[in-house]
Amino acid sequence: MKILHSLWKGFFGQAYLLLVVTTLFWGGNAIAGRLAVGEISPMVLTCLRWVLVVCVMLPLLGRKVVAEWPLLRKSWLFIVLMGAFGFTAFNALFYAAAHYTSAVNLTIFQGAIPVLVLIGMVLFFRAPVLPLQILGMIVTVAGVILVSVKADLEILRTLALNIGDVWMLIACVFYAGYTLGLRHRPPVSGLVFFTALAIVAFLSSLPLLALEIAHGTVQWPTMKGGLVLIYVAFLPSLLAQVFFIRGVELIGPARAGLFVNLVPVFGALLAVLLLGEPFAFYHALGLVLVLGGIWLAERRA
Repeated sequence: MKILHSLWKGFFGQAYLLLVVTTLFWGGNAIAGRLAVGEISPMVLTCLRWVLVVCVMLPLLGRKVVAEWPLLRKSWLFIVLMGAFGFTAFNALFYAAAHYTSAVNLTIFQGAIPVLVLIGMVLFFRAPVLPLQILGMIVTVAGVILVSVKADLEILRTLALNIGDVWMLIACVFYAGYTLGLRHRPPVSGLVFFTALAIVAFLSSLPLLALEIAHGTVQWPTMKGGLVLIYVAFLPSLLAQVFFIRGVELIGPARAGLFVNLVPVFGALLAVLLLGEPFAFYHALGLVLVLGGIWLAERRA
């Protein structure tokens, strides 16, 4: 047990390793989203994933949450907004988008998150911006547009975008806001903060589940859907979020946010290998533009 504890403690101190594993899990989340189609409905998946996370975290950290409640209470509105938009809204839009667009598209669009974070830093925190950063943002946005219109100028001219792509772009805006918000996390431990967000995510997902039931589109998990649910609950939701918060603690949000660049790489590779999705030329070009634009945006004078 001491050896396992030492290994875990050592792993939890390796920011780069934590963040690479995080992006691998997030890349796999797009695959899970596609596999969920026809097996479990989006809002059921969104809600139940947080039910499982809360069931794991509360027995382990319930006492710490109670002990740090005075600090959490002071930031209750911040925590509600972070959980509702960063976790619930992002995931609800993500899994809904998976019904209309490919896993490759889902992951490539996530490559825009670091640039959206940079834009937020400039707009809300008055961070200085360099010419190369502006160029990088333009290149990245061009890559996202290229993929969303499938390199078809007629689609761009008529603005006939896939609704799944639009939902995914909105989801990326929400997660960029969540990433920026981590700069102002209340002075509590990362695990307690995550547990509070998970509780908010569960509660805020209940109205969405109710709407899905009311519209008659709810689908409770099949056997395959249950396996998808277990994956997204324990890897992208639980471990990846804890690892990401820890990575931000170790190296800061700006440097940690760069690792989101790996999500489209892992996601595209997994989609081709596991789902057999076609990887078109415009996907490759869009991926190069997204990653290249982020590389430019992160250059320093």
